[in-house]
Amino acid sequence: MKTNHKETRSSGSTLTPLLRYVNTRSLAIAMFVALAILGTTRGNEMKKTAPAKFQAQTEELSQGSLEVYSATDEFKDGDARYFPHSSYAIYTTDGKLLKSVGNHISRTDEIPEIVALPVGSYTVVARAEKYGYVHVPVAIKEGQRTILDLDIWGSKTLARFAHS
Repeated sequence: MKTNHKETRSSGSTLTPLLRYVNTRSLAIAMFVALAILGTTRGNEMKKTAPAKFQAQTEELSQGSLEVYSATDEFKDGDARYFPHSSYAIYTTDGKLLKSVGNHISRTDEIPEIVALPVGSYTVVARAEKYGYVHVPVAIKEGQRTILDLDIWGSKTLARFAHS
């Protein structure tokens, strides 16, 4: 038993010299130094990230967004029926494909996708419920969401923009 008792003392005795020097004053000094170092590091981080945050805000301001209510497709999941919006394409004014948009997250998602776009003019090629595939010019304005609902447009309005 003496051996076990000595082992217990020896493990406790390794901490004893350290604990002799730990008092309220030394803890206060250590905390002050740690806060000073962390505060200095934190200040440098803020200075480095500030321009990046400003740049991101500037980019957001030069963008707008587009939400297209295209034709829906029926999807049955057991007894439930869902009507997700069909996909569409966004073209630049010179006719190049900019982006293909699935327009829903899953087959049960009935909310059209919101797409961030740089300010400018585009052509959306989408399927409308009544008119089939249509080509519609769209203007994206800074900080605004452009909503294109193909179902509420009258046949005269779509006929002006539609191309076969």
